[in-house]
Amino acid sequence: MKFAFSKSLMGLALALIAVSASAQKSSTLKPNQTYGFGEGQSLVFTYTQNFDCIDQPNDDLNFNGIKAAVDPAEMQTPICQAGIEPQINPPGVVGNPNNTTEPLFVLVPMFSVDNDRNPNDAISCTGVVTGTLCGPTLGSTLISLFGAVPEAFKTTPLVYAQCPDPKSAPGTCTMHASRIDLGPVLVSLGYLPPPVANVFVPTPNHSHVVINADLNTSPIWWQVVPVLVLDQTDWPGQDGSTGINSVKALNAAISAGRAVKAPSNFFLFFSSVTATSHAAHLHQQ
Repeated sequence: MKFAFSKSLMGLALALIAVSASAQKSSTLKPNQTYGFGEGQSLVFTYTQNFDCIDQPNDDLNFNGIKAAVDPAEMQTPICQAGIEPQINPPGVVGNPNNTTEPLFVLVPMFSVDNDRNPNDAISCTGVVTGTLCGPTLGSTLISLFGAVPEAFKTTPLVYAQCPDPKSAPGTCTMHASRIDLGPVLVSLGYLPPPVANVFVPTPNHSHVVINADLNTSPIWWQVVPVLVLDQTDWPGQDGSTGINSVKALNAAISAGRAVKAPSNFFLFFSSVTATSHAAHLHQQ
């Protein structure tokens, strides 16, 4: 009996290892799911409602000199900005989101694997919201700012990214905004001179990291914390075994100057579960 029990445990362990190895490669994600990373593990996020980009009454996110409270035009299309910190979150909790809301670190590959200087390689204008930089204009702008077209904004990036998934159009991700405003963060980092103006670009190719405590979390609001990854060696592969696959690795890259973190007014609503648990659950069905 003791021997049989040991064999059973060994079989279970091998099954779990097999599930873990295949979890990230599986094609079992639903349309409202993406992958993520945390504590060196692969995760599955399930989005159960749309995004929110906070615009407070005294904000002026379109930089026209009119406060949002009396500027109806500012309310018509969501303005999701990197480089600003709202003082309230979608459930209405007042305070800095660093203290009130779980962080979702969104890794953006701001390096170019092949030093791409072809503006036509940038995300095209197909399906893009009016007023968004796209196509060769986006490519030329990126080349002038960064010296090349980063993998973040290529129609066909040369690195793996969790968004968009292979079935989705470039510049999109399930239940995400389809464009972001980089104006504030570009001025803050010195890429553009003040005054700040909107610089709308398609949602970049990106991957996700959560803190260790949030690997398995019921649906909640998360604040998107963009992280501009500047060094290809820090970029996580599809299996999440290397690169920025945890908060520890993220902080190390930031401390070394190979990544830059910025706030945003962008929030997403989803649950998180380890990919191993997700695959095991599917196997049981």
